[in-house]
Amino acid sequence: MAHGTTGRGTAIKFGALALMWGSSFLFIRVAVGGLAPAQVVLGRLLVGAATLALIMTLTRRRWPRERRVLGHLAVVAVLLCVVPFLLFAWAGQHIPSGLSSIYNATTPVMTLLVSLVALPQERLTAVRTAALALAAAGVVVIAAPWTLGGAPHGEDFGLGQLAALGATACYGSGFVYLRRFLAGVRYDAVTVAATQVGIGALIMLVLAPFVARTPVAVDGGVVAAVLALGALSTGVAYIWNFDVVRAWGATAASTVTYLTPVVGVVLGALVLGERLTLNQPVGAVLVILGIVVGQGHVRLPARRTPRAGGRTEARPPEAGAGTEPPAPAAERIS
Repeated sequence: MAHGTTGRGTAIKFGALALMWGSSFLFIRVAVGGLAPAQVVLGRLLVGAATLALIMTLTRRRWPRERRVLGHLAVVAVLLCVVPFLLFAWAGQHIPSGLSSIYNATTPVMTLLVSLVALPQERLTAVRTAALALAAAGVVVIAAPWTLGGAPHGEDFGLGQLAALGATACYGSGFVYLRRFLAGVRYDAVTVAATQVGIGALIMLVLAPFVARTPVAVDGGVVAAVLALGALSTGVAYIWNFDVVRAWGATAASTVTYLTPVVGVVLGALVLGERLTLNQPVGAVLVILGIVVGQGHVRLPARRTPRAGGRTEARPPEAGAGTEPPAPAAERIS
């Protein structure tokens, strides 16, 4: 009975993660209606840092003090918090929230691409080549560069899409950096997340006098959006993601990536009245197929080679197909 309760609890957390991360782009879109992108990021990181610090205190975890660890986490804070949050907030002014959520789904593919360049042990296999090709085709279909000249969008619509892709490239770089320099640290995911978000908040506080000085138009919706971004999408979600990974494993937990763009698109349409063109969900399907292939959720059939006497010998599927990914399923963030 207890096991069933635990299983239901994990499933509830998994669904909540999809809702929190998928709705974060709706919150961004609402928040930039009254705040500058830098002000949104400042509020988001301050609320997120306070939420995670409270959890650290309640669970009596110890903060990292080693200079090497803090230095690496400062880099991670820039790559996973400050820069991508700023890029997505800026993009939120120029592209629909649902489209931002679709681009966010390219994060695992960006992680794979960066790992091939930055990690010597990673190699480009046929499976990964197929994954990258599918995802690249999906991005092209989503962006539809052949329509930008006459599309009924603002002049920064294309730049907004590039900013969203730049944000996911930062996520990919940040996850690879985590894997390379912090994989062996003795701190758990909760402590790492709390520290990196806290450092990110400090960085934004230093930058605020220079980048967050524009007038604000705050109302209840803007305040609620910033609080939700910080406390839920940047706070509680980190903890619940860790719980899901621990209960289900990285591969199963990473499937939340497939749900977040669906949530983002549906909420954008229902709450903000956004309309997506046909090419965008079609491109999203291609990107998700690339993720499915790249993360090993599709198992290639064993190849058979002839042996003496006319018999055949089964060969195992190519590395990377149907295997547990080496990195935790935190490769999503929004």
